[in-house]
Amino acid sequence: MHVARVVSRQGGREYVSYLVRQTYREDGKVKNRTLANLSALPQSAIDAVRRSLAGEALVPALEALTIQRSLPHGHVAAVLGSARKLGLDQLLDAQPSRQRDLVLAMIVARILEPASKLATTRLLGTTSLGSVLALEEATEDELYSAMDWLLERQEAIEGRLLRRHLGAEKVVLYDLTSTYMEGERCPLTRRGYSRDGKPTKPQIEFGLLTTRSGIPLALEAYAGNTADPTTFPDQVAKLQQRFGEQAVVWVADRGMLTSARVARLQEIKGAHWLTALRSPAIKQLVEKGTIQPSLFDERNLAEVTDERFPGERLVVCYNPLLAEERARKREDLLLATEQELARVAAMVERGAAGGRAGLQGAAAIGERVGRVVNKHKVAKHFLRTISEQSFSYHRDEAAIAAEAALDGIYVLRTNVSAERLDAPDVVLAYKDLAHVERAFRHFKLSDLEVRPIYHHREPRVRAHLFLCMLAYWLLHHLQSALAPLLYVDEAPPRRPDPVAKAPRSEAAKRKDQSKRTEDGFPVQSLRTLLANLGTLAKNRVLPAGADERAAFFMLTQPTALQARAFALLGLTLSPK
Repeated sequence: MHVARVVSRQGGREYVSYLVRQTYREDGKVKNRTLANLSALPQSAIDAVRRSLAGEALVPALEALTIQRSLPHGHVAAVLGSARKLGLDQLLDAQPSRQRDLVLAMIVARILEPASKLATTRLLGTTSLGSVLALEEATEDELYSAMDWLLERQEAIEGRLLRRHLGAEKVVLYDLTSTYMEGERCPLTRRGYSRDGKPTKPQIEFGLLTTRSGIPLALEAYAGNTADPTTFPDQVAKLQQRFGEQAVVWVADRGMLTSARVARLQEIKGAHWLTALRSPAIKQLVEKGTIQPSLFDERNLAEVTDERFPGERLVVCYNPLLAEERARKREDLLLATEQELARVAAMVERGAAGGRAGLQGAAAIGERVGRVVNKHKVAKHFLRTISEQSFSYHRDEAAIAAEAALDGIYVLRTNVSAERLDAPDVVLAYKDLAHVERAFRHFKLSDLEVRPIYHHREPRVRAHLFLCMLAYWLLHHLQSALAPLLYVDEAPPRRPDPVAKAPRSEAAKRKDQSKRTEDGFPVQSLRTLLANLGTLAKNRVLPAGADERAAFFMLTQPTALQARAFALLGLTLSPK
């Protein structure tokens, strides 16, 4: 028996019938008889009858295939695929090796799920990262060994990054931050200034070199009590001695590139720098008349020279919004300090009257007043009179007015020629230091979680920091590629005014307001987008009745958002 498809035409129309027929012989002739008409059945039922009569063994769909295991794969494919597309594996080492794959896995894991090295070995088995790199059975000791392997190649890797990203402009941004440690066995741990609000914890510091767009180039670790300016000569020497870079323009803030460091740079032939003046130096320029209010009558940027800065250009900027913010902040601090000083004055009055809760004695009063005025760093704005049984105070209006005259004014100093960086570009280059600050936020917050550091050996601490730097390098490129789906301005407009706040594009404003992209997708952070991609699974499928050799991998169907993300990355989904 079989299912026959019979086509007939009547009156110019075509009719299709499906008939169950039996073939038999009679008097040596082959004949057919119709047993049933299936035309009224759904096509799927007709196909089932046809295949059954053809001898196929039909089984329920749920029994035909067994999904043996499903591993989160989409986020791995996105991050690892981008790393390979960008040539990160070649940056690490030109020769393929298990050590290189282990380092690559740690970099990808730092973006996907930052955790300890032991937890990273678990991630290799609970996502597709281990199977794709053939590292399912990697141990914690292997990861530590790979960190040592990486540290030996740090200088070579930094050299490759410099050659790839420094470009013809050769402008380098540098800044330093600190983070806290767990334990005190590492030689780098010291009690120092905590930028993380953990003053009781030992600290470690690290300096970061980036391009003007924030692409990391090199990283160096320092003891936790190292003064910021003392690290700067090391960075200059690193580029000159290791990489032969002498024509770079160094951009650093005024706390890093002090007058003493500038003097040292002046001794180096071909050295160029860009930094800002401190308030006392700006005040001297105003008092001497080098900076006059008339400079800002028609514009907010002017270039001047001064004999105390021979061979240098001084770019003077005035930002009225910054002036308003500084005035508001100063008034808030003055009011807060006055409230506390009033409480101290009341305590002194009670003490003079013999009250038990009073405050007496010039030394005790002075100590208490000192704590109050130094709390908000406004001691210079108050005139205070203290005796054994009295205390009075009032604002120093002259000092406040002198400081207010400088509100909104900042001065950049550089020895770079105007042909290389004109005055507006000098301002923009200095403002680009915000990219380094942004990198530090990514290092310390949920993206990379560099802190706290649990390693105890100095080489491992250095390798851990370098791993995080390479992870940020990859993260920076991921954010750029996926910007249309993220809270990122993918096409920031050119700044018409370098002094004013950077404008946002209309598309970015619409994205912020509607929380929807131009394609109608919900706007994501990179963390939530990676979590979404992680729901795309890599499934190991075994056909019914087959042995393990017949197993194969199949991906779940990507959603429209997932497909869009991979299109932006320029990657093709694959279970491998």
